[in-house]
Amino acid sequence: MAIRRTTALVSLFSLLLALAGAAGAQPVSFGLFGDTPYSHWERARLPELMSEMDSEDLAFVVHDGDIKSGGSVCSDEVLRDILGVFQASKTPLVYVPGDNEWTDCHRKSNGGYDPLERLAKLRELFFVGDAALGQRTLPLERQSRNPAFASYRENVRWEAGGALFVGLNLPGSENNYHGSTHNGGPVPEFVERSAANRAWLAQAFALARVKRLAGILIVIQANPGFEAFSADRTRPGYREFLMQLRAETQAFAGRVVLVHGDTHWHRIDQPLLNDTGKELVSNFTRVETFGYPFPGWIKATVDAADPQVFRFSPRPWRAPSPQN
Repeated sequence: MAIRRTTALVSLFSLLLALAGAAGAQPVSFGLFGDTPYSHWERARLPELMSEMDSEDLAFVVHDGDIKSGGSVCSDEVLRDILGVFQASKTPLVYVPGDNEWTDCHRKSNGGYDPLERLAKLRELFFVGDAALGQRTLPLERQSRNPAFASYRENVRWEAGGALFVGLNLPGSENNYHGSTHNGGPVPEFVERSAANRAWLAQAFALARVKRLAGILIVIQANPGFEAFSADRTRPGYREFLMQLRAETQAFAGRVVLVHGDTHWHRIDQPLLNDTGKELVSNFTRVETFGYPFPGWIKATVDAADPQVFRFSPRPWRAPSPQN
């Protein structure tokens, strides 16, 4: 009986520590951007946009993919150029890969690359070590620490402000479901990466529950198609992800945010319906970042003491237009 009582007290003490940790976390501000640079003009002014974010004293910034246009070359030179800009950031920068820099690189206009070779190059260049890019350090936990998912260095997570932040390699162009042929499917790469993504997302929600975190913010590149999902017309590349996201969100007591780019239409809304298709999943919010030809970023804040947990302030970029 004494052993049981001691075990119960230890469990209660651990729970109280977790609750106190989340409640005592200080508010943190961070930046969100993506789908840039697409043009020579955007590339020339990308350092100015990032300098604007640097001036806000943010804890970190996240780029949600597409570091080039879908019709431009996917060369090492282009990738290294953007890597240099990201590394110059005075704010820790987390990057989630988009379709333009790997799944679409088979296109003739992109140089006719093998998409899997380009993904390997992204991992080699952008996802080295266990910290974010930029001049200040932000430690990251990578899924590649698990030998079962050793390739997936781009899948990351970190904690800030009493919430968990998660990055997943889930790009546009149907999430590479069909590969470069767009015939048949799913291709082995999609199957294997989807298994890694499922495991990483499930672990994230489990961790957030154990630690009693106030919220989870997930970053992907693709617009997974919430409207189609609600109408039972989901594209196969995103169906399993959306089903898992809905189930995990409904079973989570805190707030859940999905950040994505892809369709270049900045919006903040609540598009996720429950499995009956009639009611909103009320603790879920979608944030789509700005994208070409409308540059900008979003200043966000996470505060575990705020009932909403996450707050977002759009910052359209007011740089001189190309015509000026």
